[in-house]
Amino acid sequence: MTKWGDRPHWQFAGLYLGADEHGEWLGFPAGTHNQRPGHEFHSQVGAITLVQADRWHLPTFQAPGIWCDLYIDVTTPATWDGDVLRAIDLDLDVIRLPDQLPPVHTAPWDTPPVGPGEVFVDDEDEFAEHQVAFGYPPEVIGAAQASCDELVSAVRAGLPPYDGSHARWLAELSRLAAS
Repeated sequence: MTKWGDRPHWQFAGLYLGADEHGEWLGFPAGTHNQRPGHEFHSQVGAITLVQADRWHLPTFQAPGIWCDLYIDVTTPATWDGDVLRAIDLDLDVIRLPDQLPPVHTAPWDTPPVGPGEVFVDDEDEFAEHQVAFGYPPEVIGAAQASCDELVSAVRAGLPPYDGSHARWLAELSRLAAS
């Protein structure tokens, strides 16, 4: 993942889990090393990401135990470069909190902006700043905002793949991680 203008952003290794009617699924076992300039960590729980052709986002479904169960990065459409998936992060994030927050959670804020199970958009301020600072073209701004708006509606309505379709892929990741 980069930021606009080929600025480095998140890098981490994953496993190709397979494909279904929703797209291609990638898995990231608990303990996966995540790094970007100035920050790195090892994931607390397993997660899976769905790659959908020509979609302006990358949804990541988290296993239970952390502050969110769904984190969707609004991005340029992801492309494969050999075995590396590439996309440009466009700042906006659609986040769904779990129905019950874990007793101890690390999140980007002290108090959640919404209640358990709720869906919200994060980093709208960053999106506005980067439009100017990085020079996002108008068509990129429009596509990113349209994707964000569509995602909020789809997640709140529980439309596929936000209807539990990911569960079999989290189970597959758990099976692979255990072997």
